[in-house]
Amino acid sequence: MKQFKGKVAAITGAGSGIGRALALNLARAGVDLALSDINAENLLETARLAEAAGATVTTTTLDVADRDAVFAWAEDIVANHGRVNLLFNNAGVAHAAAAETASLDDFQWLMNINFWGVVHGTQAFLPHLRASGEGHIVNLSSLFGLVGMPTQATYCAAKFAVRGYTETLRMELDMEGAPVSATCVHPGGVATGINQSGRIDDSVTRLTGDSVESHKRMAEKMIQTTTPDRAAEIILNAVKRNARRVVVGPDARALDKIARLLGSGYQSLILRRYPRKDPAAAVSTESARGI
Repeated sequence: MKQFKGKVAAITGAGSGIGRALALNLARAGVDLALSDINAENLLETARLAEAAGATVTTTTLDVADRDAVFAWAEDIVANHGRVNLLFNNAGVAHAAAAETASLDDFQWLMNINFWGVVHGTQAFLPHLRASGEGHIVNLSSLFGLVGMPTQATYCAAKFAVRGYTETLRMELDMEGAPVSATCVHPGGVATGINQSGRIDDSVTRLTGDSVESHKRMAEKMIQTTTPDRAAEIILNAVKRNARRVVVGPDARALDKIARLLGSGYQSLILRRYPRKDPAAAVSTESARGI
């Protein structure tokens, strides 16, 4: 898709962060917008800003984990806008916990949004994107869809799944010569509010030696690398050149290169940031507890 003017774009998670930045960049490019978010107040603020930039905007308060609601939203967009050309499956949440003890409720909550939300959006919109004659799907994975990270087992599981799903989708669309393409996006640290709405449990203290509050502060610091507006600019440029994959931010590009160079050896580098426990001491503690 070489140019955006006159197109219609649907964006999930449009109330803040990358979603809002995408909406405003597209509004300035002459795109009409169908915006959704679970936070109605934030969503209306994005809509106000996009309308001020000249876009025609419709809004829907939406939980992307609700498959029926996502399909209904897609139908409403076509009814209200006449068509849809671009889909940004951007909505996402964060969760930090040890892989061994992550609660099933937290795991399902995250997967329902970060992975199944992408699947729901893709399947709901793809027929309409085909019908438009020129369509593009953008699915948000993460740097943690390229490398693993301690305390991020649930998040990595979802983002690796988004990567595999999107790369497969892209190949299938290429095979059939569809008028639709797909791009997988891997942002590093982007200054959004994802940590504020995320979940974290005490197992991170056992793994890292940091308190929950310290872990939150560290996570917040790590996401300040790239602005949402810069991330949106990179993503939209990737759509224009029909990129299969785009890595966003200097931190993401650096770690991606290290992982490509070292293979699984990147894990040893990451582990240097964390305290290493004495295995003998751990066995001794377990024995004392009668484990």
